[in-house]
Amino acid sequence: MRSVLLLLALAVFALGAAYEFAHRPLTLKGEVVDFTVQRGLSMRQAAAVIARAGVEVNPVWLSWLARIGGRANTIKAGSYEVHAGITPWQLVLKLSDGDVSQAEVLLVEGWTFRQVRNTLERHAELEPDTAGLSDAEILALIGASETQAEGLFFPDTYLFDKRSPVSGVLRRAYHAMQARLDQAWAERDPDSPLQSPYQALILASIVEKETGRAEDRALVASVFANRLRIGMPLQTDPTVIYGLGADFDGRLRRKHLDTDHPWNTYTRGGLPPTPIAMPGPDALRAALKPAHSDYLYFVARGDGSSEFSRSLSEHNQAVNRFIRNGGKPNGGKP
Repeated sequence: MRSVLLLLALAVFALGAAYEFAHRPLTLKGEVVDFTVQRGLSMRQAAAVIARAGVEVNPVWLSWLARIGGRANTIKAGSYEVHAGITPWQLVLKLSDGDVSQAEVLLVEGWTFRQVRNTLERHAELEPDTAGLSDAEILALIGASETQAEGLFFPDTYLFDKRSPVSGVLRRAYHAMQARLDQAWAERDPDSPLQSPYQALILASIVEKETGRAEDRALVASVFANRLRIGMPLQTDPTVIYGLGADFDGRLRRKHLDTDHPWNTYTRGGLPPTPIAMPGPDALRAALKPAHSDYLYFVARGDGSSEFSRSLSEHNQAVNRFIRNGGKPNGGKP
C-alpha cells in the first residue's frame, strides 16, 4: 500500500514538474532566435540544435515533453524563428505544426536573368547553391528542358523558408512562367503570327521593355505583330541593347544599330533567338492578344506614352515632334 501511495505521489510530482517545465517561458540569448531543423533529425537532435542556437532548454527534457505530448514523431524540417516568452510546449507545437519562418524576394518585370541571379545569390536568407554554375547547369538543376535561361522565370514576390536554396526559388518561378505562358498561349488570338509559346515569350519580353504605360502594351504588340506578318524588320532598340551586353554604356549609337549580331532586329528579320528579359502577365497577354490595328510605327512621346503611325511619313512627322522632347523612334533608324 505504501509503495502504491509512493508511486502515486511520484506520478503527481512528475506531472506537476512536467506542467511547470512545459509552461515556463524559456530564456533566449536575444529577443529573437533563428535556427534550422534539417530533414531527418529526431526530436532530441532538433532540441540540441535549438539549444546551440541560443534557446536555454534541456534537449532531453524537451524531447521527453514532445514524446509524452504525442508530438515527437511529427516535427517538420525548416527554418524557425522564436521570440522571447515562448514556452517549451509552444516550441514543441511550433516544430510539430511546421510553423516555419519565411522571407521574401521580389523578381521584377523586365529584369534579365543576370539581374535575377545577382538578386537571389546575394539574398541574405537564401543558400546560393547556384553560385559558380553556368546558366545551362542551373536549368538542368531545376529540371528545365531549355538551354537558354533568359525570360523563363515569372516576375513576382516569392515567399520561402529561410535558408532555402536559390534553385528552389528559381524552380518555382520557372514553373510559374510555364503555367502563365501555357494559359496565355491557349487563349491567343487565332490571327497571331507567332508559331510557338517560346516565340510568344520572346515577343512579350520585347513588349515589356518597349512600354512605359500599361495602356500602350496592346498597341505596341500590334505594331510588332503587323511587322512580323509582312516580313518587316522589328527594328526595336531593346533587342540591340541586350545583344551588346556589358559593352553597352547607356547610350545607343548608330554604329550599334549597324553592327550585326543575333539580337540586332535592325540587321536581321523576325524575332531574336531568345527573350531579352522577364515579361510580366500583361506583356504576355498583349503579345498573344494584340490590339487590332494597322500601325507599323511608334515613337515615345517622352512622358512614358507612345505615338503610333501607319506610314513612314506619319512616323517621321511624329519623330520630329517628339524626339526633341526625349522620345525614341521605332521602325526606322534615327
